[in-house]
Amino acid sequence: VVASVSTLFIAINNKPDMVVEDYYKKGKAINVDLTRLDNAFRLALKFELTVNDQSIKLVQTFGEPQNLALRLHFIHRTQQIKDVSMLLSSDANGHYNFDLEKPLDGKWTIQLESFDASWRIQTVDRFPSNIKTLLDSFDRL
Repeated sequence: VVASVSTLFIAINNKPDMVVEDYYKKGKAINVDLTRLDNAFRLALKFELTVNDQSIKLVQTFGEPQNLALRLHFIHRTQQIKDVSMLLSSDANGHYNFDLEKPLDGKWTIQLESFDASWRIQTVDRFPSNIKTLLDSFDRL
């Protein structure tokens, strides 16, 4: 009996991040995300992402130039507290750079979107990696 009560107490106080409480709102958000993915597809956007322990570099390699600010999100697969979001501005060469507070480690969903949230590109990758990550609007998760 004591073990059952203890287990119940632990389960109530430590809800997993993967459980969504409002399925209706989450479902509507998925439809919006699909529209944003379609918009990126129409623009034929491709970006190359380089991540090392200290910094991130993002370069557009194809599509209509996006010289405005971009939002980049690294979403951890199971631990929401590790999620990282950043606002990127391009330099004179059209490159986007960001200094990391701590290295990214493990498997992440990477989402890149316009500042006005009109389009989104996403992929999944594992860090650390010596290979550049391709964010391609033709690849749809």
